[in-house]
Amino acid sequence: MTGLPKMISTVDYHTAGEPFRIVLGGVQPPRGSTILDKRDDAMVRLDDTRAMLTLEPRGHADMYGCFVTEPDDDGADLGLIFFHRDGFSTACGHGSIAAAVWACTTGYVTPRDGDKIVLDVPSGRVTCHLRDEGGHPSVRFVNIASYTHALDVEVPTSSGTVRADIAYGGAFYAVVEADRLGMAVSPSDLPRLIELSAEIKAEVLARHDLTNAGDERINGLYGVIFYDRLSSAQGRIEERNVTVFADGQVDRSPCGSGTCARLAVLAARDELDANGELVNRSIIDTTFTGRIAGTTSVQGRPAIIPEVAGTAYLTGYNTLVVDPNDDLARGFLLPTTGKG
Repeated sequence: MTGLPKMISTVDYHTAGEPFRIVLGGVQPPRGSTILDKRDDAMVRLDDTRAMLTLEPRGHADMYGCFVTEPDDDGADLGLIFFHRDGFSTACGHGSIAAAVWACTTGYVTPRDGDKIVLDVPSGRVTCHLRDEGGHPSVRFVNIASYTHALDVEVPTSSGTVRADIAYGGAFYAVVEADRLGMAVSPSDLPRLIELSAEIKAEVLARHDLTNAGDERINGLYGVIFYDRLSSAQGRIEERNVTVFADGQVDRSPCGSGTCARLAVLAARDELDANGELVNRSIIDTTFTGRIAGTTSVQGRPAIIPEVAGTAYLTGYNTLVVDPNDDLARGFLLPTTGKG
């Protein structure tokens, strides 16, 4: 027995198809004076619990979730420590949407000014605005400042050299047009895209120091975004994307923080301004919409304030049990083709 709690209660949502498991009870919340300190604590003290919640047999290879904490101060309503099968992330747009829907619909938080829930997450403070859509809340979240690290970076792969844009939207991403690799964002090409994501990630990390100026604990290349341009006209860009993160985990949604990074790239290329809209479709054809809510700078670097809209739906409540005699208490992950 690894010291895991015997029983943990959770509520599960999906945001545009991507799962999100919110821990309700059975776990001592992460400790620390700031949300990043709490993440540090969770990485040490709650890693077995993270694994149990995400891996088989109680989770699955593409599970995502969070621990709920106190916010840093009275300026926010709650804090979130995000986790997935491979560790703890610094940002999660689809999780922020799900957490806002949960907090509003359960009465965990009374929205400020009637429509606003403020979250402290490891990458910064995220403001969620809620709107009733036929009895169900939709969410648009205003994220932290997002910016490009580099454009048109040449990256060698086994399918040839490709150009990637590197951008930050709460985590760092490499953004690659799938067509440049002779593929499309489609389920049939997904195994090969997962393989190439591992190659791209290794090459980018070997050549670029990706550390956020605000805190060195936010670092590394979180994911690789492959996209197809579907249309572009009159300030409206429509794309389809898939984000591969961790060690080959696939985002079913259009990726919230990845959409913010993509908006930063589009702004840097003068393809989108504050009057425009990005319609971002996922590999399963669900949608987030993004826009540039403002401009700013980060350590002298031009940056945008991105806003992303979507919603989440309740999928169930769970009471997860760990038998003290269970040899698979922590969970397991089977290797599959395409994992880096």
